[in-house]
Amino acid sequence: MDLSCGRPGDKEGGPGAGLPEGLLWEQIKPPSHHLSPEERALLYEEALYTVLHRLGQPEPNHVVESSELLRYLQEAFHMEPEEHQQMLQQVRQLEKPIFCLKATVKQAKGILGKDVSGFSDPYCLLGIEQGVGMPGGSPGTRRQQKAVVRHTIPEEQTHRTQVITQTLNPVWEETFILEFEDISNASFHLDMWDLDSVESVRQKLGELTDLHGLRRIFKEARKDKGQDDFLGNVVLRLQDLRCREDQWYPLEPCTETYPDRGQCHLQFQFIHKRRATTASRSQPSYTVHLHLLQQLVSHEVTQHQAGSTSWDGLLSPQAATILFLHATQKDLSDFHRSMAQWLAYSRLYQSLEFPSSCLLKPITSIEYQWIQGRLKAEQLEELATSFNSLLAYGLSLIRRFRSVFPLSVSDSPARLQSLLRVLVQMCKMKAFGELCPSSAPLPRLVTEALRTGTVEWFHLKQQHHQPMVQGMLEAGKALLSLVQDVTGDLHQCQRTWNKIFLNVLKIDLFSLAFLELQWLVAKRVQDHTAAVGNSMSPEVGESLFQLYISVKELCQLGPVPTERDGVLALDGFHCWFQPAIPSWLQKTYNVALARVQRAVQMDKLVPLGELTKHSTSAVDLSTCFAQISHTARQLDWPNPEEAFMITVKFVEDTCRLALVYCSLIKARARELSAGQKDQGQAANMLCVVVNDMEQLRLVIGKLPTQLAWEALEQRVGAVLEEGQLQNTLHAQLQGALAGLGHEIRTGVRTLAEQLEVGIAKHIQKLVGIKESVLPEDAILPLMKFLEVELHYMNTNLVKENFSSLLTLLWTHTLTVLAEVAASQRSCPLASSRLKIALQNLEISFYAEGCGLPPEALHTATFQALQRNLELQAASSRELIQKYFCSRIQQQAETTSEELGAITIKASYRASEQKLRVELLSASSLLPLDSNGSSDPFVQLTLEPRHEFPELAPRETQKHKKDLHPLFDETFEFLVPAEPCQKDGACLMLTVLDHDTLGADDLEGEAFLPLQAVPGLTGTEEPGEVPQTRLPLTYPAPNGDPVLQLLESRRGDREAQALVRLRRQRAKQASQHALRPGP
Repeated sequence: MDLSCGRPGDKEGGPGAGLPEGLLWEQIKPPSHHLSPEERALLYEEALYTVLHRLGQPEPNHVVESSELLRYLQEAFHMEPEEHQQMLQQVRQLEKPIFCLKATVKQAKGILGKDVSGFSDPYCLLGIEQGVGMPGGSPGTRRQQKAVVRHTIPEEQTHRTQVITQTLNPVWEETFILEFEDISNASFHLDMWDLDSVESVRQKLGELTDLHGLRRIFKEARKDKGQDDFLGNVVLRLQDLRCREDQWYPLEPCTETYPDRGQCHLQFQFIHKRRATTASRSQPSYTVHLHLLQQLVSHEVTQHQAGSTSWDGLLSPQAATILFLHATQKDLSDFHRSMAQWLAYSRLYQSLEFPSSCLLKPITSIEYQWIQGRLKAEQLEELATSFNSLLAYGLSLIRRFRSVFPLSVSDSPARLQSLLRVLVQMCKMKAFGELCPSSAPLPRLVTEALRTGTVEWFHLKQQHHQPMVQGMLEAGKALLSLVQDVTGDLHQCQRTWNKIFLNVLKIDLFSLAFLELQWLVAKRVQDHTAAVGNSMSPEVGESLFQLYISVKELCQLGPVPTERDGVLALDGFHCWFQPAIPSWLQKTYNVALARVQRAVQMDKLVPLGELTKHSTSAVDLSTCFAQISHTARQLDWPNPEEAFMITVKFVEDTCRLALVYCSLIKARARELSAGQKDQGQAANMLCVVVNDMEQLRLVIGKLPTQLAWEALEQRVGAVLEEGQLQNTLHAQLQGALAGLGHEIRTGVRTLAEQLEVGIAKHIQKLVGIKESVLPEDAILPLMKFLEVELHYMNTNLVKENFSSLLTLLWTHTLTVLAEVAASQRSCPLASSRLKIALQNLEISFYAEGCGLPPEALHTATFQALQRNLELQAASSRELIQKYFCSRIQQQAETTSEELGAITIKASYRASEQKLRVELLSASSLLPLDSNGSSDPFVQLTLEPRHEFPELAPRETQKHKKDLHPLFDETFEFLVPAEPCQKDGACLMLTVLDHDTLGADDLEGEAFLPLQAVPGLTGTEEPGEVPQTRLPLTYPAPNGDPVLQLLESRRGDREAQALVRLRRQRAKQASQHALRPGP
């Protein structure tokens, strides 16, 4: 956007901007509150006269002593003692005023009903009796008498109210002026009477309502015709009254007949007539009171300022007393008092510092009592001038609110809000509307004042930041400071001022200020960037970057595009800074590279602490990368396509720095370990290097989050080809992570190789230790070695690298154990030690959940080694038992009868310790003879042989040419129950084909586990024994691992005997074409 043409309002705001009718505040400034010496003397005379001729008891919180009031007046009028005494003497010689009691009879309630109807027709007689007062006592014994006024006060001094007919609660609202000479011996009297007019008996009977009315008729008959009834009286000493009174008084006298005569509401005020002062004779009372009020309030404010405190709007007791006395004595109405207070306060507010809230009370009072006809023309003009003057002054303050109400002063917001409320209340007044009809609406005036003031403030700030030396760098710094001030001001408007203007006037100050300031800022920023051009020094480039960040922050304060009316001057501001982007990116990389080099050079490759296992350079590197990410977030380039290219550059530079760091930190480790003779110290450094690289990998992995790739992908989706961001940014990141992973694995592999040698040596030593040493003791050197080394590595490596190291060591340890175990197949003792070593190594590498997880430990190699060592460590008899357990398992899993099947009944009689076997039949046998048949018989053997050494094998009869022989033979074995209940104990049924000329051929084998034989468990004898059908099986063709181990034990006869027999059976089975069942 071209801003070269400027904008209306882009100039210095005039001091009269926003004021009504184009008037300046100075042009309608109110009259000064300062008095000339002559005016001051006359006003001082008036004040002294008021104090000297004070009447009535003091009000609560008013000053009692007149001497104190005189001293206060001397201070307030700045009178010298001699001048004060001279003036005081002159005032005392002046003629006294005529003292008057202004009495208002308001109403009465609960009076006696004297008429037949139960009501009365009340009226009051009142006056002042002079010369009967008694100091400290009552007005005299006549207080209890009736008709005091009628009998004691001359008729010309007696005043009478209207008659209110037929009521017990009359309302009069009548005021009387009663003169008196000496307050000390004067008393006020009021008698209340019921007017009794002459009426006929018939009329009275017509008004009769109850028995009491009849009694009144008889009483009236005894009374003189036309005589009024006494209802009660009020007698008060004047010296007991305050200057103003407003009370309910009981009607006296109270008697046993009439204990409660009701109450009367009276108002009293002591006033003066014919005051002898010059001011009273020559000026209206209202004007004199206004001047006195101004003088005293001015003094109050000045006194507080002298004491470094702010006046809170409350008058001192002395000032309040004097002003109250003066207004009362001059008989000023509440309306005129309020108007005088408004004029005085509104004028003083424009020259003295005090709360504007003091103006709210007179505004409210004037509004409540406003009647335009109550004021004279000159008073109306004076009031209108005060309105315009205060409005103009208030607008001038609002225009300069930033300096007049600084936020450094805590009460500034409250003061501004108070001023706005005063202006609002004033402009809402009926008086304002009638006297200032041409005034524009207040919100419009305030809006214009704020707009003008904002422009003025901007130009003042611009002048303040004007550099002393003219140059591109200095101009950039000055503009940066100006933009930062603008942003700070908008923040203040948003946080503090805006809610005040919104609440009081519904004016959005923030939006108004933003629209004005953004235009002014945009013009100057565009001019500056155009002046810089494409060629710039690093310092100027840095200055432009800071300026860009500040302008971006300023823009972010504005409304979002969807809520705007039109285009902003700052829209597209980033285009002005586009030539500086290469400079910014290069400087970011150069600064980061220098910081990385410096950090590595100063690194001692020592862990920072127990919990932090990387060194100082890793911390500096993390901070460095965080700064790069922070710079990228600060830049936050608005154009999506350009933002993508900038992000690519940031990621590229970050990944390049990571690889540079790896090279530098490895070189630093070689440099520090070159002169080290302690290999442990070199291992320490290698651990730190690996940890630093791991920390770097964690930092690099956070790049997508720190650079907001997800948000960037959403922004560039419309301008980039699908997958371009994934292929570019993620490929860069994965390449860097892969490089770091390779470096870490290389370092961990180096550490592992140092430990693998020691582990292999200790495992080799296990098999060479004397046979007398227990296996648990034999593995102690290996476990101590691992405990020391692994604790060391755990202390010096971070968790991820330590886990990688454990994985490598575990894999190597299993390989070594497997190699040694293979060489010790024939040695059960060595295998037992290796087995116990494997168990302890598993526990050690698991480390109660702190090492490798179970899934990483229980690899296929581990499980195979565990099975092999379990077998190799077993004795020959245990292996034989395992072999038959496996054949029993094979029998249980075989369901196919392709080799045939055999049916038997087996039971055990515990009482006889006999195993009874009924061999019933065989079926579907294989034809093994050349004639297509077989000559089957069955051999019965209890296995394993070492459990049943006394029992010889049994055989059935041989059946000629029968593939489904019916044997129906019974065999009994005398055998205890205990060996039959062991694992692997079984009845092996071998079905053979009898061959006369050669060895018998194998038809198949079946295995009946003795544990399942009825009667073997329990004390009861078996009942009906069920038949058991067993499919025939062949030995495994590939050889059994148990048999292979037994075969390796050459010196064990039992083992060799079993192996020979089982090999023979396997050989026989292999000669047949059919494969064995599952």
